Amino acid sequence: MIAHVVERALEAAVGPVTVATESEEIAEIATNAGATACLTERDHRCGTDRIGEALDKIDPAGRYDAVVNLQGDQPFLEPQTIRSALALFTDDDVDIATLAAPASEKEAGDPNAVKLVGSLCAPGRLRALYFTRAPAPYGEGPRYKHIGLYAFRRRVLERFVELPPSALELRENLEQLRALEAGMRIDAALLDKAAPSVDTGRDLEDLRRNGRAETRVKA
Repeated sequence: MIAHVVERALEAAVGPVTVATESEEIAEIATNAGATACLTERDHRCGTDRIGEALDKIDPAGRYDAVVNLQGDQPFLEPQTIRSALALFTDDDVDIATLAAPASEKEAGDPNAVKLVGSLCAPGRLRALYFTRAPAPYGEGPRYKHIGLYAFRRRVLERFVELPPSALELRENLEQLRALEAGMRIDAALLDKAAPSVDTGRDLEDLRRNGRAETRVKA
């Protein structure tokens, strides 16, 4: 899984690739796959907090003004989808960029598939209003599955990691709610179809049985 995610990140070619982990075993896998590795503390509340520690260690001079957090459950994201999230930073009002795709009926009711509730602010782009594990929003119309990638402006990431976990973050176990509760703006590029994520052991079995799915960015 880690090697596949590293490969996707390297293919995107948007900057150096580092795996932040508390595990020496994972660090070795990342290095063998072509990334660098940064060992971090074990007790981080969420992955974004871990990324914040790693950024301080690998770039103390502040050379990079944006950071992409590609999570380890996303082994099949296409390079252009990673770049499409970063492209949202052409809007100066966007603090955090991410991805979403239409949710299937099964995903809409699955708490492991996080739903993004948002408003269409431009063609192929949503402004996030909320994230939830519940089948939301209520009523007729599309629901969107959130895809586990975050692109942060550096100053936003540094602010995020200084904040305590928020009430809704703890309730839903979704770190992005900390950002929304703090007033940060999150926009999502819409994909026609989400690549499969691996959230459970059953997901891994399904992928091995059915093979790889492709994604395309909406025009």
